[in-house]
Amino acid sequence: MGTHEVVPDKRNESILIGMRDGVTGKFALKSRQDAQVSVFDSNFLIGDGIWEGLRVHRGRVQFAKPHLDRLFQSAKAMAMDLGLSKATLLALIHETVDANGMGDAEGIHIRLVVSRGLKSTPYQNPRVNIGLPLIVIIPEIKLVDPQVKNRGMRLVTSHIRRGTPDVKDEMWNHISKATDVQACIGANVVGADEALMLDVHGFVKTCNSTNFFIVRDGQVWAPTRAYQMQGITRAKTIEMCRKNGIPIIETDFTLTETYGADEAFCTGTFPSHIPVKEIDGRVIGNGSMGPVTRRISELYQAHVLADVSRPREEVMASLSPAKL
Repeated sequence: MGTHEVVPDKRNESILIGMRDGVTGKFALKSRQDAQVSVFDSNFLIGDGIWEGLRVHRGRVQFAKPHLDRLFQSAKAMAMDLGLSKATLLALIHETVDANGMGDAEGIHIRLVVSRGLKSTPYQNPRVNIGLPLIVIIPEIKLVDPQVKNRGMRLVTSHIRRGTPDVKDEMWNHISKATDVQACIGANVVGADEALMLDVHGFVKTCNSTNFFIVRDGQVWAPTRAYQMQGITRAKTIEMCRKNGIPIIETDFTLTETYGADEAFCTGTFPSHIPVKEIDGRVIGNGSMGPVTRRISELYQAHVLADVSRPREEVMASLSPAKL
């Protein structure tokens, strides 16, 4: 599973899943077994939906505003009216977390899925959709397997490229992940943890499910925003480096420069920061987490703790209608 290897937890077998029905508009909590979706649902029929991965610490959603901003931006780009505000959606997330008795728990991960909703007949045109989008909130207890960070990631370069924004904008958090899945399969075949993906010009861009950075001579290199996944952890990493005097640039760079890096690491909401020890059989640095990556990881954890220490009411206020 690479960056998403977890410590198994049997409590996930009895979770309650929050669902907002797009036809009735009603929100309900359902057992894992009873949380079902119609075969006429847009996600099932044509993969038409968006999603977010969220971390929750003691009842507080980590970086709630940027995550919900990203979700609503994707929805607007897809001409999808969610039929509720960001604050109302966050309240539903809180309700789901509390109903599962997770208010004081650590290591909660939520997959927030939005489908364009029910269709009257199998057809791609949204004109045959009925009502509002279906919203699904799946909370699980997911602790990152500590061995992953100790072991480091093995990457292999994929022949599948990050696409152009006029075809499928990589900034969309869209359900259709076919290219990423194909890159992931390629990595699985050769026993790598994830695939390293290039852009259409051959520059290093991302992994199949995470963002990517390298470190050369003490300076962090982040691939440019072009053809880039809109990673929240990526943005926070760049922000933290700039605020804490860690040299960082956003630039195009090649596989040759990547192979010769002193350090490399992947970022994502679930894994945070994971060191990369090998790419295409080339050992990166000394094959373990380097000092710059470690410093960034420590700063990030402190930033997370500061964010989730805020009262829910304060976060809700930041999502007021005037700021939608």
